[in-house]
Amino acid sequence: MSNALSDRINKLSTSATLAMAAKARELRNEGKDIIGLSLGEPDFNIPDFIKEAAKKAIDENYSSYSPVDGYADLKLAISNKFKRDNNLEYKPGQIVVSTGAKQSLANVAMVMLNKGDEVILPAPYWVSYRDIVQLAEGTPVEVPTTIETDFKMTPSQLRAAITPKTKMLWFSSPCNPSGSVYSEEELSGLAEVLAEHPQIFVVSDEIYEHINFRGKHASIASIPGMYERTITVNGVSKAFAMTGWRIGYIGAADWIAKACTKFQGQITSGANAIGQRATIAALEAPVSKIQFMIDKFRERRDLILSLLGTIEGFKLNVPEGAFYVFPDISSYFGKELKGKRINNASDFAMYLLEQANVATVTGEAFGNPDCIRISYAASEDEIREAVDRIKKAL
Repeated sequence: MSNALSDRINKLSTSATLAMAAKARELRNEGKDIIGLSLGEPDFNIPDFIKEAAKKAIDENYSSYSPVDGYADLKLAISNKFKRDNNLEYKPGQIVVSTGAKQSLANVAMVMLNKGDEVILPAPYWVSYRDIVQLAEGTPVEVPTTIETDFKMTPSQLRAAITPKTKMLWFSSPCNPSGSVYSEEELSGLAEVLAEHPQIFVVSDEIYEHINFRGKHASIASIPGMYERTITVNGVSKAFAMTGWRIGYIGAADWIAKACTKFQGQITSGANAIGQRATIAALEAPVSKIQFMIDKFRERRDLILSLLGTIEGFKLNVPEGAFYVFPDISSYFGKELKGKRINNASDFAMYLLEQANVATVTGEAFGNPDCIRISYAASEDEIREAVDRIKKAL
């Protein structure tokens, strides 16, 4: 009966990160010792002050349906967070709380895109961008970048990608999967190009903003002329280790926020009540409360770069944020390793899983076929052991 499924679902790709994680779990169930460096999930526990806020919410019986766009006091906390961290003035009415930043992105796509509208995606891009755009009947337009430019799109590349059908630009900074961080100057360069095309809107995915090793985070919406045209997406999954709590949010023009609320009201309604109450505590706390995690991620980045740098054929740059490295491993293409021919990054990632018992993700899923994504959201011992296994397998 599979032919009864819609064309929409038949054309939809399976998330490569989740697929690799599922394969790793399957091998673990078979008794294999798999080190998982595929998922973008912090290995820290949620800070205790956030847990206490969740327990208090349970005791206070926050068990009813929440408002579709989020509790009023959470939206006020998000508004204050935008002012404090991003120099952005989003009123509570411009904020929509959703079941994770992924739903926030899907909401925006569904309310903004019509069939054939083009969305520019600097590649590499987060694995779900392309499929979310296609679900909304938009047309993804990939702009390839390379390790030599730290995987960042230049103004000239953006200008060349724009057509009369261009409706949006989607990007993340710090970037998943590359860890690249756009400076304020680099964002201003992109904004100068966009100023020539007032019909183009921007989705700025800033979920990794606090995991930033270069200094203060820059938001493109804070650049003159970009505020009304930018949908700023964020959430608490990464910086606060709250992946399973599923709370994301947007700040946007009032009419976009209202449209997202209207759409969400027919799909999921309001996000998890307890998660929202815990998020108030997370966002109202000073960033210093989570600095220990940021410092540890920097240490792990330096460690994994030093270890991978000893492996011949790995081409590396220095990511300035998030918790990924995105090495170019194309030097292995066309070679045979232990009887297996490596034709592409997918072959390479599968080889590492089978021969080194290390789970990574092919760069093809992120729009870059020459690389693999390695998450260093793991202990130092796991990182050392994983890279040692990779080195031996190669």
